[in-house]
Amino acid sequence: MSEEQKRPSRKVLIGVVTSKTGDKSVKVTYFYKKPHPILGKEIKRKTVIHAHDEKNECNIGDKVEIMETRPMSKLKRFRVVGIVQAAKIVGEAAV
Repeated sequence: MSEEQKRPSRKVLIGVVTSKTGDKSVKVTYFYKKPHPILGKEIKRKTVIHAHDEKNECNIGDKVEIMETRPMSKLKRFRVVGIVQAAKIVGEAAV
């Protein structure tokens, strides 16, 4: 591809897996801070994103990197690129 025909860069985010919704699907919570429109103080916000996990390797509590992709289903618009940090397992529950 020549330089004029390159596709635009895709959005890459880092979030935490909060749920395994089904086969090859996970819910990733993406946390960010945004300034208050009047006061200017930073407010914590979050967005829940449905992502495609091809290898079913993500577990609840893992910190993962996700990338924007073509629509895979009604809600899935992202895919898991890799696991940044695995969850620490204490007893039976992931922390």
